[in-house]
Amino acid sequence: MKVAMIPSGFKECLSAEEVAAAMKNGAKRFDPFIKTEKVPMVDGGEGFAKTITRIKQGELIHKKVTGPVGEQVDSHYGIFGENNIQTAVIEMAAVAGLKMVPSNQRNPLKTTTYGVGELIIDALEKGADYIIIGCGDSGTSDGGAGMAQALGVRFLDENHRSIYINGGEDLYRAAAIDTTDLDVRLQQTKIEVACNWTNVLCGKKGVANVFGPQKGATPEQVKVLSVSLERYADLIKYHLGIDVRQMPGGGASGGLGAGLYAFANAQLHPRFELIMDFIQIEEKIAQADLVITAEGSLDFQSVNGKIPSEVARVAQQYNTPVVAITGTVGLDAELNYNAGIHAYSSIIQKPVTLEQAMFQAPKWIEESVEGILRHITIGLRMSQQRERVFTNGDKAGQV
Repeated sequence: MKVAMIPSGFKECLSAEEVAAAMKNGAKRFDPFIKTEKVPMVDGGEGFAKTITRIKQGELIHKKVTGPVGEQVDSHYGIFGENNIQTAVIEMAAVAGLKMVPSNQRNPLKTTTYGVGELIIDALEKGADYIIIGCGDSGTSDGGAGMAQALGVRFLDENHRSIYINGGEDLYRAAAIDTTDLDVRLQQTKIEVACNWTNVLCGKKGVANVFGPQKGATPEQVKVLSVSLERYADLIKYHLGIDVRQMPGGGASGGLGAGLYAFANAQLHPRFELIMDFIQIEEKIAQADLVITAEGSLDFQSVNGKIPSEVARVAQQYNTPVVAITGTVGLDAELNYNAGIHAYSSIIQKPVTLEQAMFQAPKWIEESVEGILRHITIGLRMSQQRERVFTNGDKAGQV
């Protein structure tokens, strides 16, 4: 048996590479000689910059920038040269991710993407011709306004005075946008964004309503954020002539997608479509007897471009069975069967606190993969026994 292990990371717990390593250990516990292929996947969130930079044998640039709650944080991005093009790889999760927001400060009304803009500027200073930005695992919902300010955009109040957008709630105070000082290099630099294509900025399915609660917003704060983002979209439409309200991917990372499109001249892409240019999985899947994938949570949203469903979509082309392991089995997880995942299970073995589950995750991933392979072996033996009985029965009938 040859097994391809193509996991995502477990948010705020393990990177994709750490999950893949634990999966391989579990397979080796089952059979030390089993053939395995590890392909740690990233979806634009945690680990995106490091993974792409490692694949391209580039350099990781470390820099102090403004974090999501306004304090200076240690961040990074990657840079590599290829075909006479200097490419920078920026990961918003490494500067404004949810993991970087202290649990007692998780309020998307007061978190900023300013540091993302600072990384873009630094990449431009280092001569980047092409910038790839991964949107995922964000702790912000400011529509990318913080990022825009770092790029030179000014927001004005009703009296035409400059105001500082320090979070989603401040968007409501803005009455005008001034792009006079926007960095001109953005017009000559190709910027592409890997994002969740189903995320939109405004409306019932907008980021405030769908993701606000996940980032710590109360029902009342969700309403404030929703109204603020609606006003923000109106300003962009009025001053720039760009309608970002229902733009596919515009709601990525709390609206950062919309901000990048409107102010940085960026092109938005379904994240898996862009990432597949760097991480090749088709050959691995085509040669495998089984694919095991993983995600921190599996629910109704997983079918909308999350790594397990995208891996399954590719596997369907080669008729390769897919099994998913997950930390949490959420609402309507069974929808993933329709996405091509043949079976899924949680690694959690007993009631524990979140902290305990995160500590035990590597061990439980190992045990889950070992258990999956043992169950498959039982099924194969039963199938072989039935085949022998059927064959022997036919021969007996002929005699």
